[in-house]
Amino acid sequence: MDGLGGLRNTVRQELVARQLDEQIAARYPVGQRLRILDVGMGQGTQALRLARAGHTVTGMESDPEMLKAARESLVSEPAGIRERVRFIEGDGRDTGVHFLPGSFDVVLCHGVLMYVDEPDAMLAGLARMLAPGGLLSLVVRNADALAMRPGLAGDWSGALSAFESEQYTGRLGKPVRADRLATLTATLAGIAAPLQAWYGVRLFTDNVPPEQGLPPAEELERLLAAEDRAGRTEPYRRLASLLHLCGVRG
Repeated sequence: MDGLGGLRNTVRQELVARQLDEQIAARYPVGQRLRILDVGMGQGTQALRLARAGHTVTGMESDPEMLKAARESLVSEPAGIRERVRFIEGDGRDTGVHFLPGSFDVVLCHGVLMYVDEPDAMLAGLARMLAPGGLLSLVVRNADALAMRPGLAGDWSGALSAFESEQYTGRLGKPVRADRLATLTATLAGIAAPLQAWYGVRLFTDNVPPEQGLPPAEELERLLAAEDRAGRTEPYRRLASLLHLCGVRG
């Protein structure tokens, strides 16, 4: 797991936040309070950020330690924000057990699909949670760029084996799965939430050690500007370690 306050995680969270806000602004009037579901919310970074922006947020997390961390963070928020947030322990494959179809305007599923062997059924369930016109936001490991990390680290055997693979070893040493843009585009079309926009996330800083801290503020801002530009620009975005896909429920 990335250090929660480290550079790699900061780049990921900041880029995804900018991209998500852009998509929300394109689809909803300024000031509209949205109903948001964050599936696999982790420590609650995006959930709390969106609650601070005025939205009503339900966070779902299956890891008790992550859920505990999110609840501890929520305690320090003002009462008005705490009232807009609900955290529940649960798995993204069981949203139909907890919620009625069409209950949310936005559904987030960030950094979850790599741990799901057969994601199509879960994605269909997430799409059903959306009201018409609702936004589905996915952050996935980019299978089309799996050779980048080992190659830039000088691990030539690892790079060669990654070209045709959709499996990789995560930083915790466990095998996980990556997704291809073309495959997810077809899946989103099939579940009536066709792809509307996509971005690359973390190109230049993916090989930074997880424990590396943040640079001075001005340098960090330039770094984020470069990463943000790369995530929107061909061909760079296709080489990013993560993809952020946004589908809209028909």
